[in-house]
Amino acid sequence: MKPDQFLAFDLGAESGRAMLGRLEAGRLTLKEIHRFPNKTILLENRWHWNLYYLFEEIRKVLKDCCRNGLEVASLGVDTWGVDFGLLDERGNLLTLPYCYRHRSFPAAMERYFKNFSGDELYRLTGIQFLPFNSLFQLYCYLEENPGIIKAARKLLFTPDLINYLLTGKKVTELTIASTSQILSPVSRSWVPELLERMGIPSGILPEINQPGTNLGKISDWLVKDGAPAIEVVQVASHDTASAVAAAPGRGEDWLYISCGTWSLVGVELPEPVITGDSLAANFTNESGLGRTIRFLKNVTGLWPLQQCRKVWARNRDLHYDQLVEMASAARPFQFYLDPDAPEFLNPDNMVTAIKAYARKTGQREPDGIGTTVRAILESLAFKSRLVVEELSRLTGRKFRTIHLIGGGSRNHLLNQFTAEATGLRVLAGPDEATSAGNILVQALAAETLTDRQEIREVVRRSFEIKEFAPLHPEFWSERYQDFLRVTGLK
Repeated sequence: MKPDQFLAFDLGAESGRAMLGRLEAGRLTLKEIHRFPNKTILLENRWHWNLYYLFEEIRKVLKDCCRNGLEVASLGVDTWGVDFGLLDERGNLLTLPYCYRHRSFPAAMERYFKNFSGDELYRLTGIQFLPFNSLFQLYCYLEENPGIIKAARKLLFTPDLINYLLTGKKVTELTIASTSQILSPVSRSWVPELLERMGIPSGILPEINQPGTNLGKISDWLVKDGAPAIEVVQVASHDTASAVAAAPGRGEDWLYISCGTWSLVGVELPEPVITGDSLAANFTNESGLGRTIRFLKNVTGLWPLQQCRKVWARNRDLHYDQLVEMASAARPFQFYLDPDAPEFLNPDNMVTAIKAYARKTGQREPDGIGTTVRAILESLAFKSRLVVEELSRLTGRKFRTIHLIGGGSRNHLLNQFTAEATGLRVLAGPDEATSAGNILVQALAAETLTDRQEIREVVRRSFEIKEFAPLHPEFWSERYQDFLRVTGLK
């Protein structure tokens, strides 16, 4: 057995990957051993995640580990937040989990607030109001599938469901539970009355473990089926929590942008910030490694670009590097968009939605792929500036550095645009921050590492971090005012 080798399953909205991590002489090396697209399926006009497909991909990797003689100490699973499944009294999944882009959620949130106080909800949970938060999803279930709620005996979030299929344990972990809007960020325990007032028994809420909890070995039936008898560790199982754990920051003058499909802009704090101002700014208080608070705002990231690429791929195969090259050659500041505008949540055709948004806001439609890509990246950078300004005001901190981590850090144009728009130094990387954080929390559970500070030291030694400095901040500040005016954000 090689106790310095760990397996991370990082499941994102666009794709999933299995990463092998080896920790040796204080350095972490990562190797991707499997990647697969994620899939949603439409059932009775509702979008669901195909959980069993994800589990089958994980089983393939585990079987391959045995066939190839690959020895690992443990595995950990992280995923996106909020989505969950409900188990019946026999432990069977009642229906595939809703996808957070299910179109009934915004209306369900509106109806929730007609019956319950938003101010009280924020005071209790400190979570920003997003239509797909688990609490609003449950409210939607009450209206669309009340029979499932009645039959439910346990609620498990997406990484918990995978761990349940691996081990049979019906438990959750703090960082993923904190995305639900059912958890108190102060006590770090459930707020059962939030379910009970809706007529949902709070007994469906699972036990909460800290990140780094060992669930034991995978189930015997999986071992008999060809999987290795390895330990399953509850890592920081919300993917952003794993990514932030691997952010290589020092001191208190830095913030992070964890950029992928979503862009999470925030700072690590010892205690939550729950005020009238943080509610008005729609900031959230999620849990992190070491009982920290990830005080952040969840804004749309590369989702519009990902969806545009799917449309363009119908006629030609375009890689992201090609799109960046086309954007670099396009004229700057041709039009602006608010990536969080409701028409971009889940349109049938993102390119068409962007053109309609341009007309609606009195702008010329983009005249090509390069112009569209550049406008998306410029707008993401400007939206980051808006959130950074809010973050500084709400925390009283003055920031000098942005650690841009995750898949978005591979986009050098986005990195430079973010530096220009914010006027701050951007340190980009690691691009696989989530997998690195997942693996290093497993090392923490194995007592190979001692705390999150040591995790960050390992990250700084192990990965290339690229620096981007603002070159024309005054020019970008002028265009920022145009962005705010066109999008109506201020």
